[in-house]
Amino acid sequence: MTSTDREFDVILFGATGFVGELVAADLAAHAPAGTRIALAGRTRSKVETVRQILGVNAAGWGIVEADSNDEASLRALAESTRVVISTVGPYARHGLPLVGACANSGTHYVDLTGEVLFARDCIDHYDEAARASGARIVNSCGYDSVPSDLSVFLAADAAREAGDGELEDTTVYASMKGGMSGGTVASAMQQADDIASQPERRKIAGDKFSLSPERSSEPKGEYKDSLKVAYSDDIKAWTAPFLMASYNTRIVRRSNALFGHGYGKTFRYREVMKAGAGLKGRVRAFAIAGALAGGFTALASQKARPVVERFVPKSGTGPDEKSRVNGFFRMDLRTTTTTGAHYRSIVAAQGDPGYNATAVMLAEAALTLSEGDLPKLPTGADGGVLTPAVALGMPYVERLRARDFTLTATKLA
Repeated sequence: MTSTDREFDVILFGATGFVGELVAADLAAHAPAGTRIALAGRTRSKVETVRQILGVNAAGWGIVEADSNDEASLRALAESTRVVISTVGPYARHGLPLVGACANSGTHYVDLTGEVLFARDCIDHYDEAARASGARIVNSCGYDSVPSDLSVFLAADAAREAGDGELEDTTVYASMKGGMSGGTVASAMQQADDIASQPERRKIAGDKFSLSPERSSEPKGEYKDSLKVAYSDDIKAWTAPFLMASYNTRIVRRSNALFGHGYGKTFRYREVMKAGAGLKGRVRAFAIAGALAGGFTALASQKARPVVERFVPKSGTGPDEKSRVNGFFRMDLRTTTTTGAHYRSIVAAQGDPGYNATAVMLAEAALTLSEGDLPKLPTGADGGVLTPAVALGMPYVERLRARDFTLTATKLA
């Protein structure tokens, strides 16, 4: 696509939602001059209100009416732009028709899903169409799973450039401070319901390589999902299970597979939460593990659901501005290569990881696709259902660095 093929460069679908408004504000503040942007949603008057709130930078943006249940409106939306950002979830309930419209129209697409079943559906239903049309369908361009994906991408690139071989045992130690929105809770509940009602979906969710192209070609001995507490000699601290590890690890493994196992043919990957040193760290690690186990059980229980809903954010709400500003995340990766070298990569940023930081990651992913300076795909096609590292690569890394994100990879002594 050239810039003259479509009316818009970027359309944000879901502009009136909690995260959608944050992404719209980020685009208004940071999109390059001349970027043709439109806001889309079901109710025109509500979308116009968002545009008005954004001020002068968004005054000339377009307004597009579209409904996730109206395939004709989604097709018209996709055909009018080069890139679509979708913040309309739960994606398993609302997202697949828009992905199909983009894949069939040759329109690039980004979202912030952390729903493994939805990501699998995108691959199964639309990877072939996206390859044929040249559309890059890029799931998980927020905290799930950009920091994870890019931390491994950078470490593998640094080791390869130094001639230190491929990655083997790799662990990300996550630290973060952030809140939760009603949309996140709704997505978690939707996936819990799908898994409970469909045994075959439960098997997909539990498969460590559920998003990889060819399950049979994946290496043996991959780390298992775990709720265990452990002590790490790497960081001299206790670790707890990490909430999004079971999703992020699958995105990273898909990247490795799409790169022709370029990270490593014996690459093993896991993510844990850094809990701290000493007795205090150990107690905190067990507290985190207990809270996660209890939370998963409650979400899966229809009897407990009414109680859960009383204490979690309602749809359309989320952390206040002060909480979002004071949040942060840091993904600290440690890995050993096939030559015995040790590498560390760090991906970190200030701002609530699921909201302020995610708004930046999602907006910059769309702008990377819009501006067209894209890496050649290792698959040999021009498009497909891809991961952030594969679809966006170093141009995306540089854009995030320009937005004050830390993205580094170094060899350890």
